[in-house]
Amino acid sequence: MKQPATQPGNRRASVDTLRNRPNARVLVIGGGINGLAVFRDLALQGVDVALVERGDYCSGASAASSHMIHGGIRYLENGEFRLVKESVTERNGLLKIAPHYVKPLETTVPIFSTFSGIVSAPLRFLTHKSGKPQERGALLIKVGLTLYDFFSRDGGTVPRHRFFGKKKALAALPKLNDDLKYTATYFDASVHDPERLALDVLRDGLDAGPHARAANYVEAVGFEGGSVLLRDGVSGDEFAFDAEVVINASGPWTDLTNAALGQDSSLMGGTKGSHIVLDNPDLLAATGGREIFFEHEDGRIVLIYPLKGKVMVGTTDIDADPAEPAVCTEEEVDYFFDLVKHVFPSISVSRDEIVYRFSGIRPLPGHGDLEPGFVSRDYRIVPTPLGAGTMLSLVGGKWTTFRALAEHLSTETLALLGAERTVSTVGMPIGGGAGFPSTDAAMQVWLADNSREVGRARATQLMERYGTRATGIIEELGEAGEDRLVSAPDYSVQEITRLIRTEHVVHLLDLLQRRTSIAFTGGVTSALLEELTPLLADALGWTGEQADAEIAAARATLRTVHGVQFDTRPVVTDA
Repeated sequence: MKQPATQPGNRRASVDTLRNRPNARVLVIGGGINGLAVFRDLALQGVDVALVERGDYCSGASAASSHMIHGGIRYLENGEFRLVKESVTERNGLLKIAPHYVKPLETTVPIFSTFSGIVSAPLRFLTHKSGKPQERGALLIKVGLTLYDFFSRDGGTVPRHRFFGKKKALAALPKLNDDLKYTATYFDASVHDPERLALDVLRDGLDAGPHARAANYVEAVGFEGGSVLLRDGVSGDEFAFDAEVVINASGPWTDLTNAALGQDSSLMGGTKGSHIVLDNPDLLAATGGREIFFEHEDGRIVLIYPLKGKVMVGTTDIDADPAEPAVCTEEEVDYFFDLVKHVFPSISVSRDEIVYRFSGIRPLPGHGDLEPGFVSRDYRIVPTPLGAGTMLSLVGGKWTTFRALAEHLSTETLALLGAERTVSTVGMPIGGGAGFPSTDAAMQVWLADNSREVGRARATQLMERYGTRATGIIEELGEAGEDRLVSAPDYSVQEITRLIRTEHVVHLLDLLQRRTSIAFTGGVTSALLEELTPLLADALGWTGEQADAEIAAARATLRTVHGVQFDTRPVVTDA
């Protein structure tokens, strides 16, 4: 499967830059959000840095998030005060530096008792043993939210929490279970397009200069003669690559990567988290646009989250083996339906309404007999010798803290290189967050300036997708003109072709799941696969046989892993 190497975002050209100059001061292994953030930070310091990812960027644990940027209120009960402080600080920061993707999220907690958990919660805090599961009552939640407000204060970035009794709670959200006694409402933040935010982080690193190189579908498969052996996952070719520092940012696969490099380790003990996405207008309306966040009867924290016109429900927390694929099971679906019934008893949900399901393994440390809910979500860095150099293995880490984690890890790397930090990423805009309008008036000015060629509605849509990077896209689309896709009229042929050409697309699934949210929102049909594949084939040089194989692979993965029911539901468009 050959790709013409004529464009800067072409994946084959990216691999060639690694093969033609097979060395860097730092090699980052892993293209999830943490690996990408470290790559960006080092690139901004002017460090000669390369990154490889065995699959597509942001296709592993980072692709299975709950789409939240949050301080982690429940971490208070675990005593992880440092992590909560860092998390809320980073949440507040991301609202400012990535406002195109990170937005305030109003969150409501339904509460069914006043005093429940008063005895068990301190015991959990002291012993990390749950005993008999209990939902937390109003008094305990009030204490937790008061502490959370204390950690969250930052010049009013998000409002303080509010408590309501049953009457006011049901007036605001009438479909809630009328057995409740109170609701508590507070604000965290959402990230509606995590994969696109990750791509912005990558782009920032690459834009720093030719000293920063990255390639997806390249795997670290060995360590020979003092060099890391890399394998091109498309061509199968292998080549040696030298680096003074190797950063293992493989997430839940960290031990597997270390083993491939001849460094046995037992650092990880991840847990599986699954979600489903429902097309249920009644449930969507019942949320009132808020995330419903609560503790189920078994003590597990779960959420019902309106997102992109659908409702996402999650998540589970089950011990998992990273060597095995993570799949959302039918038992987990039953669990999700039970919790929806618990909160919104009058609303029916069914499997026919599931448009997408997904599951991933959290990159948590090994935890022995400790219950998954009490495993620390904090991160640490483990240094080990690797040949004549050093390997730094990242254990833990989550979406919310990716910038701070990257700063920490890159600072340790700079010390190993005998270099100093020259640029701080605190307050530095990410990608399309640079110059993002901070007021409604400023947004109207931006739209007026950018809507002449494509129209106001289209300029608004592109701004929501790409932030201020939409300006260059609008200029290109305005010059070329646009032909809307028949099967996905929210996109044009020209926009899709640009994504393929400039964003390292290798497979049809890269486009459906990560460059766009078409799969997530249930927009994939057989007709769409047939419409998109010729665009990819033309841009990437596929033969007819390769194109057919891509369609077959996409259908199989979407059906068996993500529960997509092809062509069994009516397709609604805004054409």
